[in-house]
Amino acid sequence: MSISLYAASVPVFKQLLTALGDVLKKAEDHAAARNIEPSVLLQSRLYPDMFPLVRQVQIAVDFAKGVSARLAGVEVPSYPDAEQSFADLQALLAKVLGFIGSLEAAQIDGQEEREIVLRPGTPKEKKLSGQAYLLHYGLPQFFFHVTTAYDILRHNGVEVGKRDFMGAY
Repeated sequence: MSISLYAASVPVFKQLLTALGDVLKKAEDHAAARNIEPSVLLQSRLYPDMFPLVRQVQIAVDFAKGVSARLAGVEVPSYPDAEQSFADLQALLAKVLGFIGSLEAAQIDGQEEREIVLRPGTPKEKKLSGQAYLLHYGLPQFFFHVTTAYDILRHNGVEVGKRDFMGAY
């Protein structure tokens, strides 16, 4: 039995982005309860050469919307990455959840052989089939950034666990 590209993408993105929104709410509440300036958490990083929390969330949503759009053959929505608060990040998550929620299985299923071109016209150009793009590039990238966002908050004392990361399934 095979699994559809849609089933392996959009519902997974929805689950983890919804959970990420819940984790960010816990972080906001954590900061308020401990009189921590929210920007301290929003700009926290695991290591100096890694992106801060805000950027990790932005990249995670970029992968969710980009992968979904490319598989569906629709234009990837462009957002300015200007988020500076927990409210801004929640609004971004809602916007992306709305976009990927508007995509239907029929737009994505059957696109296993669709050619996806990464970094077109550059020396780093890479061509992948839709299936390879999702399974070997898009999902790993998405999970990396969601996990890193979660880890930044956990490292900073926000009381979250595996159930928070996973969300409802």
